[in-house]
Amino acid sequence: MVALPPQRQDALHQFILKLGLAQDSRIDWDLLDTALTHPTVSPTRNYERLEFIGDAAIRLASAEFLWESYPEAKVGDYAAIRSVLVSDRTLAEIAESYGFQRYLLVGGSASGDKAGYSSRLADALEAVAAALYLSSHDTSLVRPWLDKPFRPLAEQVRQDPARQNYKAALQEWTQGHYRQLPDYRVVEQVTREHNSDRRFAAEVWLNDRCLGRGTGRSIKAAEQAAAQEAFVALSPAETSQQSPVSHS
Repeated sequence: MVALPPQRQDALHQFILKLGLAQDSRIDWDLLDTALTHPTVSPTRNYERLEFIGDAAIRLASAEFLWESYPEAKVGDYAAIRSVLVSDRTLAEIAESYGFQRYLLVGGSASGDKAGYSSRLADALEAVAAALYLSSHDTSLVRPWLDKPFRPLAEQVRQDPARQNYKAALQEWTQGHYRQLPDYRVVEQVTREHNSDRRFAAEVWLNDRCLGRGTGRSIKAAEQAAAQEAFVALSPAETSQQSPVSHS
C-alpha cells in the first residue's frame, strides 16, 4: 500500500464527504487515490484497470436501483432505462455534479484537453465505483451517491419513452448471449403522393431470425422501434439464459 501525502489524504476525505459517505474505515484509500489518478500522472498506477470492475459495479448498482424502485416494470424496460443511466454521457454529468474534476490528478497536455474532459470524468467515475465496491464487496458505498442522480433521470426516461435506448439494450443482450451484433435492415416508405410524407420501416435480425419490426420518421427512430419490439418480445427464459456460445 502506498502512503498518501497528508494533503492528498485530506482531499480524498473531502471527496468522500461530498459523495455523502462517512469516512468509513472500510474504504481502501489507496484504491480510491488510484481511481482518481489519470494515466498521464502514472503509467502503472492509474484508473484504467479499475474501470473494468467499475463498469460492472455501476451496472449492478443501477439494476438494484431499478429493481427496487420499479417492481412492476418489465425486463425490457429495465434494460432500456439502464442503458441511459450507465451511458458515458450520464456518468460524466454525474461526475461533474460531484466535482470529480477537482480531485482527479491529470498531468501533461491532458490537463488542458477539453475534448477528452467528459471521457476522463466518466472513466474516473467508473474507477471510483470500483474502488468503493472492492472496499466493501457490495454496492453499499456506491448506491448512496448514484441513486440520487439516477432517480430523477429514470423518471424522465420513463415519462419519455423516446429516450429509452432499446438499441443499446438489445445490442448488449446479443453480444452477451451470441457474441454478435444485431443486423438492421431499413427501407424507405412513401405514404403520400409527391413524396411529401416519408417514413422508414426497419427489421432487426440475428442468426437468420427476425427479432422485431418497427417504423419511424427517421432511420434511427425505425431502428429503435424495431429494437424495442425485439427486446420486449424476448421471453424471460431468453433474457436470463446463459449464452449458447462456448466459452472454452
